[in-house]
Amino acid sequence: MRFIIEGGDRLSGVYSPQGSKNEALQIIAAALLTEQPVEIRNLPDILDVHRQLELVELLGAQVERLGRHAVRIRAATLEPNALLSVEGRALFRSIRGSILLIGPLLARCGEAYFPRPGGDKIGRRRIDTHLLGFAALGATFSYDPHREVYHIAAPRRLQGAGILLEEASVTGTANLLMAAALAQGETTLYHAACEPYIQQLGLLLRQMGAEIEGIGTNRLHIVGQPALNGASHTLLSDVIEIGSLIALSAMTQSPLRIQRVPLAHLTPIVRPFERLGIPAHVEGDTLLIHPPPIYEPNTVEDGGILILSDHTWPGTPPDLLSVLLVVAIQAAGNVLIHQKMFESRLFFVDRLIEMGAQIVLCDPHRALVMGMGRRASLRGIRMSSPDIRAGMALLIAALSAEGRSIIEQADQIERGYERLDERLRQLGAQIWREED
Repeated sequence: MRFIIEGGDRLSGVYSPQGSKNEALQIIAAALLTEQPVEIRNLPDILDVHRQLELVELLGAQVERLGRHAVRIRAATLEPNALLSVEGRALFRSIRGSILLIGPLLARCGEAYFPRPGGDKIGRRRIDTHLLGFAALGATFSYDPHREVYHIAAPRRLQGAGILLEEASVTGTANLLMAAALAQGETTLYHAACEPYIQQLGLLLRQMGAEIEGIGTNRLHIVGQPALNGASHTLLSDVIEIGSLIALSAMTQSPLRIQRVPLAHLTPIVRPFERLGIPAHVEGDTLLIHPPPIYEPNTVEDGGILILSDHTWPGTPPDLLSVLLVVAIQAAGNVLIHQKMFESRLFFVDRLIEMGAQIVLCDPHRALVMGMGRRASLRGIRMSSPDIRAGMALLIAALSAEGRSIIEQADQIERGYERLDERLRQLGAQIWREED
């Protein structure tokens, strides 16, 4: 599938972001922790969510669709061996979020089988944090190289422990938090991730009966329970999509209103755009973006270069750096983008250079963007989407460019963004999807 874009138009209107993709994958997994029903609302209608729901069904849970954006999951019984099937292994490898099912399976069933998870090809993505954490809770693991499948098991109920995470991994923190909720005794997670998705997961687990202290910090203390209850949960709006819309507003010089924004979690999203010279204003639960024609990076020191890098929350999220790089193309000054976590995430800059951007890829982790300050426009080209976030960044570049662009493998973008072409057309964008 491909997107065809006629760029160069100014957009306007109101945009409603979808429910959070990253949160959705965690909350669906958490529904496996209880035999009772869990209702989830504001689910994004996207491919990765569909696949996560297929996986929990394959494992034996009942999934009742309550509408386009809501489901009820009841995992009365679970069958971990389902992930040994050809279908199970292929489905598990199709998304990175499948790794989140392992903690609940281990806690409920005492074992889990799983192949190495898939997802975007953005560099090495470790699962050490997950495995070492499960081992600290009393589990053992082995790897079958012939079937390329891990087996992880706990001979008795998982035992609470003090765990220092190897890295502040969001999925690692989520997996261990879910496993600890059913472990015997107390667990303390140090160096835990504290992104909004983790905070929301913690609040759901509390609602289900878990005892958790430290939500929103990098130290989580969990008192395990013998069983958890059912619950009802509504997802936050997707903060990465909100950041993408700020970037689109800036690059196309379009005033936009983004409604239903989670104000308590917005500062790490808005802050890097403000450093680029793009202010945002809040009106109730709506974000107003009126980008200046020329935006100048705030370097604090005269003659300095603005450096934007990813950090653990509440720093700039790694998923936001791709669109920040695109916005820097038209800044009135130079910007260094430093992607610390993944060594293949910046390789899409070759396409931006072909469009006319002035970028030097210094090494796999750093790109120097020499802002053009509107002295020239990007030009439309034919390109492919390498992953969800780079694909969205290329789409924003294409909408700001002069002429026609074609983005192949656009289904990569649709893994993370719901009905994107339809919603952008409502803002005045000329974008169409075309099947192969």
